[in-house]
Amino acid sequence: MKYFVLGLSLLLVAGCESAYYSAMEQVGVHKREIMIDRIEAAQVAQQEGQEQFKDALEQFRSVIEFDGGDLSDIYDQLNDEYEDSVAVAENISERIDAVEDVSDALFDEWKAELSEYSSASLRRDSERKLQQTRRQYERLITSMRKAEKTIDPVLASLKDNVLYLKHNLNARAIASLKGELGNVNQDVSRLLDAMQSAIKESDTFISQLRDE
Repeated sequence: MKYFVLGLSLLLVAGCESAYYSAMEQVGVHKREIMIDRIEAAQVAQQEGQEQFKDALEQFRSVIEFDGGDLSDIYDQLNDEYEDSVAVAENISERIDAVEDVSDALFDEWKAELSEYSSASLRRDSERKLQQTRRQYERLITSMRKAEKTIDPVLASLKDNVLYLKHNLNARAIASLKGELGNVNQDVSRLLDAMQSAIKESDTFISQLRDE
């Protein structure tokens, strides 16, 4: 089900989201389910991101450990890792944006429907759950956006080193890049930790959402 829902959503532009939600509700798929699917898709994107940035770091290490061979091949491999990292970063951002979109729609609908209750006790209970879920969601999206921001320094470092190597394909350039390893390694480590925290926060939120 989740891949069916995700696949359909990717066919629609952002401006058609409200129509998409309405269409999905007509077939029994509600915003809460779409929200969970999109959070899970964001988790997958972050996990793929973790693996990609590990690969990019390893490739950078192989560059500074270069010991003979074709320097242009080394450059091409590092540039490929950089481009793959950019693509992964864009995918992560798109997945987080999709989570925000459906979450906003869900909370707006939930709030609007509070006025439709005839039972005061049920309305109060629903409002309490809405506030609780929104607080939990804010922790989640904050964690996701924090992880997203850790990507920028890594991409910037990779781009700098790719550009430097592109125009300096010699052993001296390789030696110059060795001083960059510590910074790149630190940035990637921070990124991996932040993404793991966001993934864990997603698991917690999904579990709570399903228990309600």
